[in-house]
Amino acid sequence: MINIRRAEQRGKANFGWLKSRHSFSFGQYYDPEQMGFSALRVINDDYVAPGMGFDTHGHKDMEIISYVTQGKIAHKDSYGHEKVLPAGEFQLMSAGKGIYHSEYNASKTGELRFLQIWIQPNEFGQAARYQQQAFEQTGALTAVITPNGENGTLQIKQDATLYRLRLAAGEQVNYPTTETRNTYVHLISGELTLDGQPLQPGDGARITGIGELRLASRTSAVEALVFDLP
Repeated sequence: MINIRRAEQRGKANFGWLKSRHSFSFGQYYDPEQMGFSALRVINDDYVAPGMGFDTHGHKDMEIISYVTQGKIAHKDSYGHEKVLPAGEFQLMSAGKGIYHSEYNASKTGELRFLQIWIQPNEFGQAARYQQQAFEQTGALTAVITPNGENGTLQIKQDATLYRLRLAAGEQVNYPTTETRNTYVHLISGELTLDGQPLQPGDGARITGIGELRLASRTSAVEALVFDLP
């Protein structure tokens, strides 16, 4: 079954310096029907004004993924990491037993846009860990985060894999999921169809009980994130 939630149905937040759309309940936005999907808890589409950002705050026992689609993030944390995350790179912060960090728009003139993603771990109370990497797109679907960190991917503390999907206009690919796994697709840009059902940017799709999924672009190039979840 494919259950699509449209971009305009997402929660909204506007703090002036931060504008965000929430795929699931987060902060002041609460919907008991939108508390996550499998181990996936948060997808926030964040727009951050120049020079602004999130002051130092803490996390515990959560796998936190950031994917920048425009601009750069200036990251600093309590484990001594001071990094810049540019567009196209993935960051995975395993909060473990506890970590404090801040995130700011590294530009004083341009807007920052990034996806903030939280996945509940299957290991708790472990040491925190920071990972960051750029990935060459090796095919339509490129694994960037896996449970074991194979083939140079980032390693997550959960039985979950994150793929970046990129399709040229008119291209399609079959994604071999199984009926016992859960799949979630978040469309970043372009027009995508899932087994013929159309998605627009910002749409999210929960997929269950399907053995194979046909992903096809329509009239323009497509970028999306595909989650394989327990």
